[in-house]
Amino acid sequence: MNFLSQSWLINRRHTLRALGTCISLPMLECMTPLRAAEPETAPRRSAFIYLANGVHSPNYQITQAGDGYEFSRALKPLEKYRDVITPMSGLHHPGGLGKAHDCIKVWLTAGQLGSATGNTISVDQRIAQVTGEHTRYPSMEISINGASLAWTADGVNLPPLRRCSEIFASLFEQPKGGIKAQREALGLKGSVLDANLEEVRKLQEKMGSADRGRMDQYLSSVREAEIRTRRADEWLDTPLPEISEADRKRTNRDIPQTQAGDYFRTVYDLIVLAFQTDVTRVATYSMGTEVSAIPIPEIGITEGRHNLSHHGGDPVMMEKLTQYDTFAFEQYGYFLKRLAETKDVNGAPLLDSTMALMGSGMSYGQSHGNANLPMVLAGGSAMGVRHGRHLDFNEGHFDGYKLDNPKEYMQVSSRPANPDAHVSNLLLMMAQRMGVETDQFGDSNKAVEL
Repeated sequence: MNFLSQSWLINRRHTLRALGTCISLPMLECMTPLRAAEPETAPRRSAFIYLANGVHSPNYQITQAGDGYEFSRALKPLEKYRDVITPMSGLHHPGGLGKAHDCIKVWLTAGQLGSATGNTISVDQRIAQVTGEHTRYPSMEISINGASLAWTADGVNLPPLRRCSEIFASLFEQPKGGIKAQREALGLKGSVLDANLEEVRKLQEKMGSADRGRMDQYLSSVREAEIRTRRADEWLDTPLPEISEADRKRTNRDIPQTQAGDYFRTVYDLIVLAFQTDVTRVATYSMGTEVSAIPIPEIGITEGRHNLSHHGGDPVMMEKLTQYDTFAFEQYGYFLKRLAETKDVNGAPLLDSTMALMGSGMSYGQSHGNANLPMVLAGGSAMGVRHGRHLDFNEGHFDGYKLDNPKEYMQVSSRPANPDAHVSNLLLMMAQRMGVETDQFGDSNKAVEL
């Protein structure tokens, strides 16, 4: 036996199969490499959280660049996480300027709204192309209402999950009929794809160049579906992760939207659980679109976020919008807390190997401004991300934040002070840290340095 080659090792996912059953093996010595004393490398993970309609800038904007900055009122709940977060100012999507409520569509794609070619791949899906081969699910898409944040390479918006029990079941429960029924369904899906592909190839011979281009996009989506189907079939014989009763009670339940805080926190718990069990390494979560973000009655807010953002200078409405902003970042802080207290495979906090970005495609809803987008990045120290400062891309390009002058901060929110400060530069950096080998994402011109 060649112990140096470790050819005797058994994969930890190995199972015994007989009589149509699948039994997961316990942890055995032959599953442990000779260098077991060395800490296991933690998988890299990313989460993207969307807050609709921007923020109430006068109570959100941090005015000092660098370290030693003072937290604004809306970001005050994150002050305890100063060392693991980076608030950013001055970023924008060139393709999203002036696009008002459609800005959510390009938040993670850096695409061109209104383009004849449609939307482009979102960064989460670009990352999932690399990480997805290691997990049961390439990514998870969650939205309290409206569309998801995820877009495929051919510009198709992936459908989201909404109810917490539905999310839990999709990740950790065996569907009705068991493995046999799933395999039959996947086989049927594969047959349908094959039949469609054959039909398309025959049609292509009769098409002009423009139609061939559109058909190429269709074929790309078919190929992606084939890959997802094949991967799903390969994972059928791998047992689902065991979930503790405490985690099951915490996450496998339905919560009405009138209990927004409980819903937000439970979704964050589900993402943490998905990352901890390594069923996926990429997650997107939309807290609502620019026209559908929900009220927060538990803190006395009965208006939708869209209505609050168009406050018209009403002090009561502006105060409620600030309270909403603060509440949303408080829930994000809960997510960071859960990531920090959950141990990874190497014993380090899950937050070290997770980058969590929260932000919006709009800056100031009152004026539909799409410049100076609110962005906060957290975690990822194991990927070399360094925090502790306010990264202000506006610095040196304007006369400072004049938050007591509505016209001044509305202008900063509508016209980029720094035309080179693209959101795609941040998304490129995140993709690279997640293992994507590329020097370009969307309209990026230089990866953000963190």
